[in-house]
Amino acid sequence: MEASIKHYYAGGNTARGFVSLFESSLQGLDSIFILKGGPGSGKSTLIRSIGNSMAERGYEIWFIHCASDNASLDGVIIPQLQAGIVDGTAPHVLEPKLPGAVEQYVNLGEAWDGHSLSHQKGEIERLQAEIAAAYEQAYAHMEEALYIHDDWEAVYKARMNFASADQVTFELIARIFGDVRYTKQAIQRHRFLGAATPQGPVDFIPNLTQDVANRLFIKGRPGSGKSTMLKKIAAVAEQRGVDTEIYHCGFDPNSLDMVILRELGVAIFDSTAPHEHEPARENDEVIDMYARCMQPGTDEEYAEQLKLLHERYSGKMKEATAALARAKQWHDRLEHIYVSAMDFRIVNQIRDRIVERLDAIAESL
Repeated sequence: MEASIKHYYAGGNTARGFVSLFESSLQGLDSIFILKGGPGSGKSTLIRSIGNSMAERGYEIWFIHCASDNASLDGVIIPQLQAGIVDGTAPHVLEPKLPGAVEQYVNLGEAWDGHSLSHQKGEIERLQAEIAAAYEQAYAHMEEALYIHDDWEAVYKARMNFASADQVTFELIARIFGDVRYTKQAIQRHRFLGAATPQGPVDFIPNLTQDVANRLFIKGRPGSGKSTMLKKIAAVAEQRGVDTEIYHCGFDPNSLDMVILRELGVAIFDSTAPHEHEPARENDEVIDMYARCMQPGTDEEYAEQLKLLHERYSGKMKEATAALARAKQWHDRLEHIYVSAMDFRIVNQIRDRIVERLDAIAESL
């Protein structure tokens, strides 16, 4: 029987540049296979093939998606085997802490024709420069969008009743945790639930919460305390020994978008654009921070100003998405060069060796 497959991001193209949370995703693993190789060398295909194969055998699978390519994967975690396979090339370069004992480098460069690639050195360098420039443009546009978002938040913060926000948070903490207090050390895993991608914003909220009994949808406006509430809930979970999945905002990684407490059967998340979802199950509940904590009439009183801020913000994010799409186009051309120089029979042999190692781990448990 096929086991559950969860999807999330461990790296993101954000208003603060590329941000990696890979180290948190890999904590607790005893075996990590770090794939090295150029674009188009088969890393994502290898990861997907092994992940799907292990899922068919009944193992729970966590797929780590690539924020820069909607069709690619950056890694797969098999928690029951305490094993993972990850792309260890830029921008998510991974430095082994226990090389050989835990982390093992897997060189897919064994499968390429170096002589063929050397003849295209100039084109490779040109494409790499185009890709880097496109990312710089994307990050610059997102940084400008963040400044605009700060102004957007300021309008609402000036009309915010923070005492009411604290009360809402206090009530939620009491409801979620009750008298729960575990003696174990809490595990916190930091991830991104979504990302700014070449095709626009993408999130995995429905997948990540599909087996969580109680889902709390936080509604509100920018600056209405949603992220602050989530940070306080995560802090209490750590104090109480409750394992926590902490999902950062793919636009501003300093903000949180979701906290999942699977031991308590609770997921609480920001359910506003660009990851707006509506209740669809019996136990779903809306927490409306605008209704609870904002002075009535704020939207109406500042309608024109808010409209202009929204338009400016959306315009910058569209420019950022266009730049990410250009980076993807240049990257596709670079991939084509490497694909033409690859012997994928060797990649398949490498894949089989990793599977054999995973089988040995499974047999030893």
